[in-house]
Amino acid sequence: MGNFTRILAVHTVDRFSCRFPSKRTISMALEFTDANFQQDVLEADKVAMIDFWAEWCGPCRMVGPIVEELAKEYSSQANIGKVNVDHNPEITQRYRIMNIPTILFVKNGQVVDKQVGAAPKAVLEQKLKAHL
Repeated sequence: MGNFTRILAVHTVDRFSCRFPSKRTISMALEFTDANFQQDVLEADKVAMIDFWAEWCGPCRMVGPIVEELAKEYSSQANIGKVNVDHNPEITQRYRIMNIPTILFVKNGQVVDKQVGAAPKAVLEQKLKAHL
């Protein structure tokens, strides 16, 4: 057990500053909240892709890196971000999110597409491109 702990520590410590990094030090995906959703999603001039997720959700952890990749690749064309369902109950209830991950695609303030459950990058990218 001692070797496992040592190996784990080597891989999780930031070797340049000798401190533990946050889960993701650089995030390209936006954080949508009850407070900014109206402006950043509904009133935005770009298509929005919103990942409804929670920290305790296993499938959400599989989709998270895909959302981050798409956010980086499409940052000039779409607002791509996440809504933590535990911290933003108003949005979660408004869109009747019953299962996570759920990804909504919003254009001109209206939901135009939806993906419930984990999906590969190609599926999410195809849905996003269809609304650009």
